[in-house]
Amino acid sequence: MNILESVFGNSLIVLFLVVGIGLLFGSLTVKGIGLGSSGVLFVALLAGHLGLEVPAGVGSFGLALFVYCVGIGAGPRFFPALAREGGGLAKLSLLIVIVGALVAWGLSDLFELPADLTAGLFAGALTSTPALAAATEGAKEAAQGVAIGYGIAYPFGVIGVVLFVQLLPKLLKPKPDEEQVEEADATEAEVRNALVEVSNPNLIGMKISDGNVSGFGCQVSRVLRDGRLAPIRNDDTFEAGQNLLLVGSGKGIKLAIDYIGKQSDKTFVMDTEHERQRLVVTAKSIGGKVLEEIGTLSNFGVVVTRVSRLGQTFVPTHNTRLELYDVLTVVGESDALERFGKHIGHRPQAFDQTDMISLAIGLSAGIFCGMVPIALPGGEPMTLGLAGGPLFVALVLGYFGRVGRIVGHIPRPTRLLLQELGLVLFLANAGIVGGSSLGETVSKYGITVFIAGALITLAPLLTSYVFARKALGLTQAQTLGGICGGMTSTPALGALTASSNSQQPIVSYATAYPVALIMMTVLAKLLLQVLGIGG
Repeated sequence: MNILESVFGNSLIVLFLVVGIGLLFGSLTVKGIGLGSSGVLFVALLAGHLGLEVPAGVGSFGLALFVYCVGIGAGPRFFPALAREGGGLAKLSLLIVIVGALVAWGLSDLFELPADLTAGLFAGALTSTPALAAATEGAKEAAQGVAIGYGIAYPFGVIGVVLFVQLLPKLLKPKPDEEQVEEADATEAEVRNALVEVSNPNLIGMKISDGNVSGFGCQVSRVLRDGRLAPIRNDDTFEAGQNLLLVGSGKGIKLAIDYIGKQSDKTFVMDTEHERQRLVVTAKSIGGKVLEEIGTLSNFGVVVTRVSRLGQTFVPTHNTRLELYDVLTVVGESDALERFGKHIGHRPQAFDQTDMISLAIGLSAGIFCGMVPIALPGGEPMTLGLAGGPLFVALVLGYFGRVGRIVGHIPRPTRLLLQELGLVLFLANAGIVGGSSLGETVSKYGITVFIAGALITLAPLLTSYVFARKALGLTQAQTLGGICGGMTSTPALGALTASSNSQQPIVSYATAYPVALIMMTVLAKLLLQVLGIGG
């Protein structure tokens, strides 16, 4: 008994136990759906209910680190998405977040829910940990209600969006012309290569670079010459019996093979060490441009075969728009790769170099920024706080890439590790704080809070679907991908791509996600102020 008291009496041990058990709990899945990092919150709520504690200040440290990494990751795409996609997917994201906040506000009045609990329900229903962070920081002494609300609504947010994107296509079939577009745009999760022999007489003599197979979501990257697969040139044409290397996925590559000819069983040699590279887009002049405008093959003699963005990889077409810090898989001669790399601003260290000085100064500047009072007309000054300050500074740094000596880029693996570390530390603290009043809150409001959580999830889904289809004219695949991004639901995107043959949802998700991420953070604090907390 003394050993248990020593273990659970040590706040540092409790912290790591909560994090470890929470992540283990979050890794459990039912039909592919799991809680992920949010499992830490549920374990921490239980630990707080049992009276356990974690070290003071760990939640503030985790919060600042988490939102800073979120801002660094979203910065390169957030401002361009607002400016360029304002009439489309960014507007869809704004609608989702605004409808969610309005419904939460209305239900707060209808059911007489406290402001902190309502803000937590809003963050949980839209599965937004940045919104949870902002609301927790803004609620101050009432932060325990935020964590409880988030924990109640989060399961509805995860399961609701997954079921929505899976069931809706079965209930509302896409139009025939949309099915053709999505079929031509077909893809599955894994991109692969295939050697194909040309036999279609209609293609003979046509330039390969004219994009005859891009409509299938595929790219021709190499041609077999003297037993060796060499990168294609701008003037290469289709020839009978010619062997080409296709890059694609899913039904798209199968359709492209049938269109060109037949799959070849010839053996070949391919120099992937010198003729294929992964390059990072860092040049501001390239961000926002489509591949056709850049003229990758005609101007540089290279083919972009894959684009990795926000953890998703897809095969680009001529109309694919590049974003800052996209990771491109490029095929070409070594000198052509070098020229193209310089053009897009590729830096070899962009993959693995983390500037700790920039991280420390950036965090310090963000925390200070959050302390500066902002005067509001007719009201008391407000501050961005520990959630808003680091986020704002990180967005600016992420967008510009560098401000003086401070570098605004953290390699994706490092950034995700720091972001996850900050998140689990914050969730552990938030859950411990909220757990102390968990039983009292649930017994006081009963089924009401669960109904509210479900409604805050459902209303944005239905409203945004109708808006995207009728007002924006998006295809069903684009709409569902945009909804996944607007609801910041990666599990739903996984479910959608597993049941769909289109790559449109991935691109839509990557466009809508950063806008929703930031707007949820802003509206979470605004919701608290409207309901009478914060300042």
